[in-house]
Amino acid sequence: MKLLASENVIVSKPRAGRVVNAPEQAERHEVRTDSPRVLLVGGYAGSGKTELGRVLARETGWSMLDKDTLTRPVVEAALELLGQSPHDRESEEYVSRIRPREYEALINAMTENVQCGNSAIVTAPFIKEFNDVAWLNRIEASCIDMGATLSIVWVHCDAETMHTYIRHRGAARDSFKLDNWSSYVSSIDIGFRPPVPHSTIDNSASGAPLQRQARELVGMVMTQR
Repeated sequence: MKLLASENVIVSKPRAGRVVNAPEQAERHEVRTDSPRVLLVGGYAGSGKTELGRVLARETGWSMLDKDTLTRPVVEAALELLGQSPHDRESEEYVSRIRPREYEALINAMTENVQCGNSAIVTAPFIKEFNDVAWLNRIEASCIDMGATLSIVWVHCDAETMHTYIRHRGAARDSFKLDNWSSYVSSIDIGFRPPVPHSTIDNSASGAPLQRQARELVGMVMTQR
């Protein structure tokens, strides 16, 4: 306790006793809404979608639901049981047997939050899903049934900036992409946009600061009905 006090983590206040001192949390805003908002944030690996999600969560106080955070430990264990590398994200085994369950768990977490009256920021690649208008329509219908408003957000990033982000984060699951970068980049559509109304965030090195774009996005989302 003395060590925490000396580092200003614990402070004493009259009548209140000791309290945790977390000044960085005071910067977090809380945006109140009359009904839940759901932001599905997608983008290629290294585009910065999770970073954007965290910025949005700090700006709003809404729930932050990231696919990797929610599912990675279970996914890695399941892949090992199937005889695959825990870092595999390209094999048919992963794509056909594991990936669908990841997204099922993610959407279930979003649904539970909305049913509790919470807005949610949901981050995942959503590559297949954002190409599927029928899937997007089902999610929107589900949100409407729960009294929530859905917003689709696509994080654009040029290949060079994505490569830099992926190298710097050093995640084992990215090793295949980095080892085969040219073929990976040629296999994706950098200019992709979801075929439904959506917002685009440009997280390329030449883009506007992410925090500014996030605040503008929140302002736009709050005007949706």
